[in-house]
Amino acid sequence: QNPAKSNDAAASNPDKVKQNPAKSKEIVTIKKLISKYNNNWTKQEENFKSFRSLLNSSCNAISKAVVTQKNSPVGTNITFDAEKKIVAVTLDLYNVFPKESPFKKAPWDSCAVVGNGGILANSSCGKQINSASYVIRCNLPPLSNRHKKDTGNKTSLVTANPSIFMQRYQSLTERRRPFVNDMKLYGDALIFVPAFSFWQNMAVSMRAFYSLEEINSSGTQAIFFNPTYLKTLAGFWRGHGIKAVRLSSGIMMVSLALEVCTKVHLYGFWPFEIHPFTHQQITNHYYDNKPVNKKMHAMSAEFEALMDLHNKGVIHLHLGECTN
Repeated sequence: QNPAKSNDAAASNPDKVKQNPAKSKEIVTIKKLISKYNNNWTKQEENFKSFRSLLNSSCNAISKAVVTQKNSPVGTNITFDAEKKIVAVTLDLYNVFPKESPFKKAPWDSCAVVGNGGILANSSCGKQINSASYVIRCNLPPLSNRHKKDTGNKTSLVTANPSIFMQRYQSLTERRRPFVNDMKLYGDALIFVPAFSFWQNMAVSMRAFYSLEEINSSGTQAIFFNPTYLKTLAGFWRGHGIKAVRLSSGIMMVSLALEVCTKVHLYGFWPFEIHPFTHQQITNHYYDNKPVNKKMHAMSAEFEALMDLHNKGVIHLHLGECTN
């Protein structure tokens, strides 16, 4: 229906995969997972409401996910979530925060949370993703015309790891226009940055905020994760079997979507190197094959939790091709 191009990683010979013992073992795991995957998904309203209510009473994303002037007034302290550091909220810092949460407009009818897994390549999910009322993406992914058919290009919110500012844009200490121009790709989306997780990330995160404000005042805007929210969220998922050093931005965004959207659709979430249905090899991301940091994130535990929520009708996890 939508064959992979011959130079694509997904076009590897499936028989070759099966001869590799590690891959054979992965196929067994995948078959077991897929046998539990509910293909005829319908939303289970009761399950959805009870899970959302659990999440909301623990984490309260609408008022707590973002650092705002309301939850972090001048004179209070912000305690980092990944290091034992504290920063006092000065007037300058306070002025960087939005007055109140951008999620006060919630709930949105439908949300698409788009992961960057290789499973998104050749999926033809772009149209479906673009049709969601709110689209959340992770880690500033490429959205070129080449990918548009699979990924769509609509973006309401996109996460950005400060390490990207350091590696791709020389920590924003020199020319900042290339960074600002690249952010135009996301239209007027909010760029969601964990500025208060690691001390070394704070200054560059502020530079990202000021660069966007000064050069691109009408477009994208940077907002910051509230470290208190991230700590609570990690505790919530620990209680659901995810004991990672740090949650992936994917599961953070699914959690947020569950509190701010009525219907939650997931695309590009698949932590294996083999396609769930064709058993052909796929790349780690739809745009490259860089390995995922397995020491930091518990991807398979996260995926099992998402699969469980899918089967309970809480979220709709799309695997494989989108047909409409």
